[in-house]
Amino acid sequence: MQSNRPAQTQRIALVTGAGSGIGKAVANRLLEDGFVVVAAGRRREPLDELVRQAGEQGREALALTADVRDPASVEQLFAQIEERYGRLDVLFNNAGINAPALTIDELPIEKWKDVIDTNITGVYLCARAAFGLMRRQSPQGGRIINNGSVSAHAPRPLSTPYTASKHAVLGLTRSIALDGRPFNIACSQIDIGNALTELSARMQRGVLQANGETAAEPMFEVRHVADAVGYIANLPLSANVLNMTVMASNMPFVGRG
Repeated sequence: MQSNRPAQTQRIALVTGAGSGIGKAVANRLLEDGFVVVAAGRRREPLDELVRQAGEQGREALALTADVRDPASVEQLFAQIEERYGRLDVLFNNAGINAPALTIDELPIEKWKDVIDTNITGVYLCARAAFGLMRRQSPQGGRIINNGSVSAHAPRPLSTPYTASKHAVLGLTRSIALDGRPFNIACSQIDIGNALTELSARMQRGVLQANGETAAEPMFEVRHVADAVGYIANLPLSANVLNMTVMASNMPFVGRG
């Protein structure tokens, strides 16, 4: 197939889980920064709406449905990107899920597998495909930004699968950062604490704490996450932010427990 290779000034970014929340905010920020954004997710409607709004602002976005848990779906996603644009400059590896707040013995195995398949295998599959494309494209190189969590460093109560998955992402990020050096591929992780989205709004009503109490927690606007990702995405490949934590200043993370 013939590839429509862009001019070198055209920068291509892929955002997974782009239909809502953090993914949507980051996609819009990268569009503002002049990236062509491939918005990927399982639900087509919100992706199409993001593309429509981008077009109204004179910006280019492409909606592609994909299931990051499925190797064939991820392979197809990256094949479409390569065929259309010929390269990928930034991957924001964002798609992820949580599990019910239960002790490890009460949590159904299926829920554990759902989290692991999405938060670890999904991140791995997308990073793997991005790494391969960035390695063989010309000019060689690119940037992979993984969405971690403050849970990669300190758990909340009743969060075994989510916490385990985010610890795994931390190791994956550091391994990719090391292995990408010969190919001009940088890898970063952004650890987010209490960004206000549709899914996290409930935390304002109360969250179980390590001492057994339930307490409302401070939140911060999701646009600050988008700004942080935008900063990393716009760095030259000679510089990298290996890890960044963006959190509500007064949330119970430092000193948790």
